[in-house]
Amino acid sequence: MKYSLDHKSPVPLHIQAEELLRNLIAEEEFQNGKLLPNEVELAKMLAISRTTLRHAINKLVFEGLLIRKKRTGTKVNQATVSSKSNNWLSFSQEMKLRGITIKNFELHVTWVYPDEMLANFFEIKTDRKVLKMERVRGKPNEPFVYFISYFHPRIGLTGDEDFKRPLYELLEMDHSTVATLSKEEISAHAADDDIAAKLRIKNGEPVLFRKRFVFDQGERPLEYNLGYYKADSFVYTVESRR
Repeated sequence: MKYSLDHKSPVPLHIQAEELLRNLIAEEEFQNGKLLPNEVELAKMLAISRTTLRHAINKLVFEGLLIRKKRTGTKVNQATVSSKSNNWLSFSQEMKLRGITIKNFELHVTWVYPDEMLANFFEIKTDRKVLKMERVRGKPNEPFVYFISYFHPRIGLTGDEDFKRPLYELLEMDHSTVATLSKEEISAHAADDDIAAKLRIKNGEPVLFRKRFVFDQGERPLEYNLGYYKADSFVYTVESRR
């Protein structure tokens, strides 16, 4: 494959680079595990800056198409090639794909001391504060989910970030932290006073409770997320093949 971009085209170079990378991903040799050319070499071939190239690579890493590891290189994510059923998105991305306009009814960011359970998950001491983010979100006329997220201090979040952006895009682009693995637990709960008030439902009404454990490329914990959904607003679909 010829590595070149049209520098006279009105299409931005980072978009052209992204398209070239998508074509590379489709090549059999790269799907079989061959590493992509390193950033220095590829940027030189394309006559673009490493910053422009990195912008394109970051986009595909965020989408889960590429895996980038220090001192190893960048290669195609084999899990993505074999099955898209394992992919997962942030809430904002899920809703965008469904064509649903989302409104933030509440957004609160605080620093808290973790309890023993949370500290054990993050593998830190209970005297080390973590960032806590609470969001009530839903359609323009009604909320339907209440999220509580805790983030590992290693990420480097300050609390001043624009959390209206898609969360995992923010972590990837601003803090070089790529969320690659999510483990979830789903159960049914009765809404207590706090949850009922957040979701504008009656105390005791059913809600779906989703607990999500999120890890980075090194399978280090980065987010502990709790989600409370109105029971009539959330359907969880699992696709299995044999």
